[in-house]
Amino acid sequence: MEIDAESRDTAARICALMRHVFLYDRGNQLRVLQKTGLTTTQCKVLLELGGLGDCPSTWQVSELAQVFDASLPAMSRAVDGLVKKELATRVEDPTDRRVRLVRITAAGNDLVDQLTTVKRNGLEAFAATLTATQRRKLDAAVESLMDREDIATTYHHLKEV
Repeated sequence: MEIDAESRDTAARICALMRHVFLYDRGNQLRVLQKTGLTTTQCKVLLELGGLGDCPSTWQVSELAQVFDASLPAMSRAVDGLVKKELATRVEDPTDRRVRLVRITAAGNDLVDQLTTVKRNGLEAFAATLTATQRRKLDAAVESLMDREDIATTYHHLKEV
């Protein structure tokens, strides 16, 4: 896919902001993840299982492997680790009893919510450093993206947490 110069510049601006915000809270979200002992793949799977919007409530291990470009054995091991930590569970597919599906548990959702809260706290601290004018401009830019269902769904969920 060919990316035009204007899109590249927009991406660079967003990346600069995200990098600054990521580093602003000195890695608090990463510390929370580190304490869980989860691998990077397990973290990605957990966040996917706890997804919002059009995300399915259950996944086949093969689907997760495809989404994350991982081998089936590696993804199976990652899911096994989540199951052992009681962050996910395997359930029988109601349409095909031979198939096992993966679903996030209440404890898994709690961890996803904790990670979201830690990130939001860092973003709130960053937002508090902005001038009123900077905040209004940022709010206007972000508001212009709320017509995207995927972003709006996540926003409405986060307002409830």
